Amino acid sequence: MQRRSFLKKATLGAAAGGAALAAPALAQESPTLNWRLASSFPRSADAIYTGGENLAKYVSEATDGKFNIRAFPAGEIVPALQVLDAVQNNTIECGHTASYYYFGKDPALCFDGAVPFGLNTRQMNAWMRHGNGLKLTRELFQKYNIVNFPCGYTGTQMGGWFRNEIKTVDDLKGLKFRASAFAGAVLSRLGVVPQQIAGGDIYPSLEKGTIDAAEWIGPYDDEKLGFHKVAKHYYFPGWWEGTLQVSLYVNQDVYNKLPKHYQAALSQAAAAATADMIAKYDAENPAALRRLVSQGAQLKAFPKPVMDACYAESVKVYEEFSAKDPMFKKVYEDMVAFRDNEIPWFRVAEGSFDGFMGTIGRHK
Repeated sequence: MQRRSFLKKATLGAAAGGAALAAPALAQESPTLNWRLASSFPRSADAIYTGGENLAKYVSEATDGKFNIRAFPAGEIVPALQVLDAVQNNTIECGHTASYYYFGKDPALCFDGAVPFGLNTRQMNAWMRHGNGLKLTRELFQKYNIVNFPCGYTGTQMGGWFRNEIKTVDDLKGLKFRASAFAGAVLSRLGVVPQQIAGGDIYPSLEKGTIDAAEWIGPYDDEKLGFHKVAKHYYFPGWWEGTLQVSLYVNQDVYNKLPKHYQAALSQAAAAATADMIAKYDAENPAALRRLVSQGAQLKAFPKPVMDACYAESVKVYEEFSAKDPMFKKVYEDMVAFRDNEIPWFRVAEGSFDGFMGTIGRHK
């Protein structure tokens, strides 16, 4: 009896000791972390802004509330177009932004976001996940001490709002157009005067005639800013953004210190936030477009000669950048090879299906 009593007490003691040893080890494996995420997008642009908030939510849920990320809208802790610098310098641990904002720093960065006549959403997602896209862009971001994760897609964007019609290439000459920097580099060769204007300043600039045209995102976001009230011609497609990939930037040094399962949680949370953003835009844009048209927006396709001219100038810009920058050339050639391999398949399957479905009209 005494022996059995002793063994029982010893076993209980060992169990208690094991628990005491395990608790600190578990705490070390799953530390409590509090990060800040700076967004380049205002809270009012909810479809794109909530990509960062969703990421934070999913990370917290996956780590039982141990790994917390607080998202801040554009300008609250970091200026909208300085998110990359803030992450690089470890002013903040991470940011949610679009790489083409940093065209002036390095044009090659844009391949992580959107480039003229690049990839659509499905193709970009495939290039990133099953092609060389993520590998190459991570190689590019190494010199900025950043790890990048795809974290949302807007889908193909609209070509923008114009006060006057665009019937020929000559109509682009002298046009003051608010556009992304890469698009502006192409359009300037056709006589456009590119304008860099913050989202909140676009409407008054159009209203006053300071600019003649502006692109933003698409129907869901454009409707909120009321562009149709001051520029009725709504053109498509936004050939400079076959999609926009929004990305999560994480400081490399901070990322390397994360436990492996926290790194995995971050990666999976970014993937989940990506899927949610795609769904949000696909769900909201159709109704928003119908509302805009009902309120006077005149939906128009860019004439093919205009598209052809823009494409030709884009190729020249790509060739010039490639001649100057081996890394730009490396990423560009890989993306183009992937795109050219994808397009025939999309024409056979997706394109033919979508083309037919567009002829059947609305079900009554």
